[in-house]
Amino acid sequence: MSFSSETKNELARVKEVDKKNKQAELSAIVRMAGSIQIAGLRKINIKITTELNSVARRIFKLLKKEFGISTTISVNKNQMLKRNNSYVLTVKSENGAEKLLKKLGILEDKEGFFPTNCVPKLVFDDDSLKKSYIRGAFLGGGSISDPEKNYHMEFVANHEDYANSLKDLINSLGFNSKIVARKNSFVVYLKESEQISDLLSMIGAYQALLSLQNTKVVKEMRNNVNRIVNCETANLSKTVNAAVRQVESIKLIQNKMGISSLPESLQEIALLRVEHEEMSLKELGEMLNPPISKSGVNHRLKKIEQIANDLK
Repeated sequence: MSFSSETKNELARVKEVDKKNKQAELSAIVRMAGSIQIAGLRKINIKITTELNSVARRIFKLLKKEFGISTTISVNKNQMLKRNNSYVLTVKSENGAEKLLKKLGILEDKEGFFPTNCVPKLVFDDDSLKKSYIRGAFLGGGSISDPEKNYHMEFVANHEDYANSLKDLINSLGFNSKIVARKNSFVVYLKESEQISDLLSMIGAYQALLSLQNTKVVKEMRNNVNRIVNCETANLSKTVNAAVRQVESIKLIQNKMGISSLPESLQEIALLRVEHEEMSLKELGEMLNPPISKSGVNHRLKKIEQIANDLK
């Protein structure tokens, strides 16, 4: 099961006590996952589609317990390979579909069918309602990437005005969500791991939050180890290349003028370097009598390389 599905399954188990919160959540679910169908003269049906059984059950219970509406549920078998079945809940005209949409703020509360394209105003007045609404929006049309791959949480809306309204709602809680157009949809998204973590916490997805943060810690540790290894590898390569260059310079001097022609201090370090090519400058310095510092060894080898360059 995907990380996104696991998160939705967790959110589908969140218990809401207040009826207004349940109404806000259902309003977002229907807005994101629902469609209106003409069922005759001045008659409409509502169809709500989801791929998760847990979400279908939550919608069914909300409609039954909070609005006294009975729905029919059908399962659409998906013949495509590796695609899930979908669950379709239908609220018929005779069961109060129009009244429900007006109660949820999806249709304007006046004669006729006039859809709104924004989050209900009453939701903006209460932080608790905001969180319930965002949870519903995620259950109805949201997804979240596996944090092992990347950090990305999104809500897919089919109307630009509504996407802007949802973005404003999310950002009113201190977030920085943005919108991008994708085919015929408008996607409200978050990409920063900290913001995604905070939003998951706000809407009640605590297990998903812990999983994301654990994955983040592991990734950061892995990246730190890789950086250290890469740094050490680069330093080792640099050291080996320098040692090879120094030995070549010493051999050139030996062939052209002889090591004995060098000052005594340079002769000593030259002989040590040829004999111990694998040693670091610090180790070479410790072998001298008296010992000298790493920078002192480097200074002497630089002089040897300069002499070799002059001979070339």
